[in-house]
Amino acid sequence: MNDFLRGNRQKAPRLAELLRGREPILAPGAYDALTARMIEQAGFPAVYMTGFGTSASLLGRPDVGLLTMSQMVDNARRIAQAVDVPVISDADTGYGNPLNVIRTVQEYELAGVSAIHIEDQVTPKKCGHMENKQIVPAVEMAEKIHAAVEARSSGDFLIIARTDARAVEGLDSALRRARAYREAGADVLFIEAPQNEDEIAQVARAFPSVPLLFNWAEGGKTPPMPLERLKEFGYRIIIFPISTLLTASKAIRAALEEIKAHGTPARLFPDRTAFQEFNEGIGLAEIQQLEKRFATKAGQFAGKPND
Repeated sequence: MNDFLRGNRQKAPRLAELLRGREPILAPGAYDALTARMIEQAGFPAVYMTGFGTSASLLGRPDVGLLTMSQMVDNARRIAQAVDVPVISDADTGYGNPLNVIRTVQEYELAGVSAIHIEDQVTPKKCGHMENKQIVPAVEMAEKIHAAVEARSSGDFLIIARTDARAVEGLDSALRRARAYREAGADVLFIEAPQNEDEIAQVARAFPSVPLLFNWAEGGKTPPMPLERLKEFGYRIIIFPISTLLTASKAIRAALEEIKAHGTPARLFPDRTAFQEFNEGIGLAEIQQLEKRFATKAGQFAGKPND
């Protein structure tokens, strides 16, 4: 577990190592450092930094390409610093041409994340489960993936190629594009928004020996799938980008409605996290111990002139 004094110097199993394991990697979505810590504390092996949730939390706006690369990287850095488990991060379109992608990879890698996914949408992009998306030519995206692979300083930093072609050109086109991106060097393939179980199975059959990512997005175009079924198909990474965001949003609305209607949130007390429990979860005990430790040592030097 990440602590305040040591930061994230304690190395977690690399995502690449987890990917070679037998079980799928379940990565719930974090939109800030707090949700990332809660995901780690719940025992998940990885955290997914959601672009949808980042846009909602930082701007209060939908995921339609409003965030810059630096804003996304800043959020990724805070999340990566808050946990010891690997972080998979949304990197949108790579924020430009292959030269921009090179800098994008360098910045995310420096931020401490373990993997990013880059998509083949036209900028400004949209959430993968929204309408009216546009995609760039496949050769242009393949060049971005090639640049991303060349730019990373460690082979343990994974490049995930996402295609949004299913909604624009159909599943066959999405599969062709995914093959091209794999040939360009992508470590993991992410075919966004298959629309039924048969399509989910077709994706798996098309890439039997390639790590695949499945996007479990409530209310999106892809139907909810049982974990056991996804394991049978062979999906290796399963992200849940909006589960925490939607759950938190409903709870916050309920609290606000209660205060508005009754003047206090007292009736909600049995359902909320206790104050002490919350403080324990964010590491208050360690901070208090450090205050005592360093306040004592600082007192030894109080009043002494500077050398």
